[in-house]
Amino acid sequence: MKFKVLIILFSSNLIFAQQKFQTPYEKGNGNQTVTYEEMVKYYDELDQNFENISVENFGKDDNGEPIKVVIFNPSKNKNNPVILINNGIHPGEPDGIDATMMLMRDLATGKISAKNLRIAAVQAYNISGMLRRGKYSRANQNGPEEYGFRGNSRNYDLNRDFIKNDSENAKAFQEIFQYFKPVYFIDNHVSNGADYQYLFTYISTNKERLGKTLGNYFNRKMQPEILQHVEKQGILTTPYVNIHGDSPDEGFPAFMDSPRYATGYTTLFNTMGTVAETHMLKPYSDRVRATYEYMLSSINYVSKNASEIQKKMTESMIELQPGMRYSLQWETDDNKFQMIDFKGFEAGKKTSGVSGKPRLFYDRTKPFTRKVKFFNDYVSTKEIKIPSYYVIPKSEYKVIEYLKRNNIKLKEIAKDSVINVELYRISDYKTVKNPYEGHYLHYETKIKSEFKNIGFRKGDFLVSTRQNGVKYLLETLEPEATDSFFNWNFFDGILGQKEYFSDYVFEDTAAELLKNNQVLKTAFEFEKVANPDFAKDGNAQLDWVYQHSDYYEGTVGLYPIFRIQ
Repeated sequence: MKFKVLIILFSSNLIFAQQKFQTPYEKGNGNQTVTYEEMVKYYDELDQNFENISVENFGKDDNGEPIKVVIFNPSKNKNNPVILINNGIHPGEPDGIDATMMLMRDLATGKISAKNLRIAAVQAYNISGMLRRGKYSRANQNGPEEYGFRGNSRNYDLNRDFIKNDSENAKAFQEIFQYFKPVYFIDNHVSNGADYQYLFTYISTNKERLGKTLGNYFNRKMQPEILQHVEKQGILTTPYVNIHGDSPDEGFPAFMDSPRYATGYTTLFNTMGTVAETHMLKPYSDRVRATYEYMLSSINYVSKNASEIQKKMTESMIELQPGMRYSLQWETDDNKFQMIDFKGFEAGKKTSGVSGKPRLFYDRTKPFTRKVKFFNDYVSTKEIKIPSYYVIPKSEYKVIEYLKRNNIKLKEIAKDSVINVELYRISDYKTVKNPYEGHYLHYETKIKSEFKNIGFRKGDFLVSTRQNGVKYLLETLEPEATDSFFNWNFFDGILGQKEYFSDYVFEDTAAELLKNNQVLKTAFEFEKVANPDFAKDGNAQLDWVYQHSDYYEGTVGLYPIFRIQ
């Protein structure tokens, strides 16, 4: 009898707590999302009323507001593994903001549990975007009635800023991530693109970039089990449909989350992650529920398997030792695909009421289930050998600042030293014609390398690759990597020549050089034979002699970070 009374009391207290701490979303009509002020007040009240909930500040949004993280930690054990949830990176996609408020309340009250885990959630990452509230910026989205804006106060898309760190937000996120060192990461979004029957789509961290150990575990075991539990709640799920302006009937590829994106960044530290992408055209209340259920299923899985996940994270480091090969660039393998049962809507063309031209439309009265190709395999297109060390001159203080913020261990060189290193020269690159997120991004970068004795100064840095952040080092410091610091314009100063010559003066010097240096003369004549245009261009010939002489500065294209094998 006493046991039954306790159960009744617990149930009554739970119901009372659920009612007392209803979220603004729950109090609304199902198509309204919380305001920033309401969200902050709500979490502060949870913090004040529940010992297992706390709120901490980490850095600031670009508008100066502190970025707040709400933490559920029932045992007060800071050694328990962490699931990190990010909300509101695109505040026009607020599903995760409202779903996480309910999730944290349900954890606090004991309605759901997270045994031996800490759950840390960024309340709203892009605060200034959340404050820019309106009704129209998400033209294709079915609710809520009002919502935030994609860009932050400086108009940056924060889901492209995880390497370049132009925003204070990105710096704060790295502080948050390095503080909690999560075993799993969830980034809540809403999709764009095609129409289909699915309520919930997802971007799993690319398995090739995770490596064999983690990639196989996440792709074949962890993610399928989480999704299986989500589907048991009546929620249809499929991989993120990365198709725009066309239908997915012919198939679609898995999204490649390079390090500029949230899960691309977290992968650099062997944290598996998922971008939750509810479907923009489904009702808002359904999308919030789907986001909640994915987070809950993830918590349940990680709670049961945290030790195994941590073991896999440790084992994956075996694949990242000096001398091993590492892939910097990937492309979809068009020869490999899975046939999945895709639940879509028949697509066709009809006459546009705007232009009178044919336009795409989906007929929701004609749902279908048919086999569609899903391209979930990538092949490496560029590999490098992992060095034992990088050598970074202290003059590259911006790079050093970034490495330190990401918990990379650096060792100062104790005295002036000459070290035999591998150096790079940038031999070719392309640059986008229009600015992309504040940068004229480089791509298709190519290098030439050579080994040479170089003098370094006391206070320059040696950076070992035998550390947890080795992938961060490789993806940022190797110029040919997609999101390298070079490609994000950190080193554009090396691309310009600083000293020049006057033709009328150097003509005599160049003639003297060719007269007295037979090797130079032979190479010069060979170049004229090999290149007819060069043979006709006197200015090009004079410049060639200059660039092959001791007068040329030799630092153009010389990459200022060095490798030790």
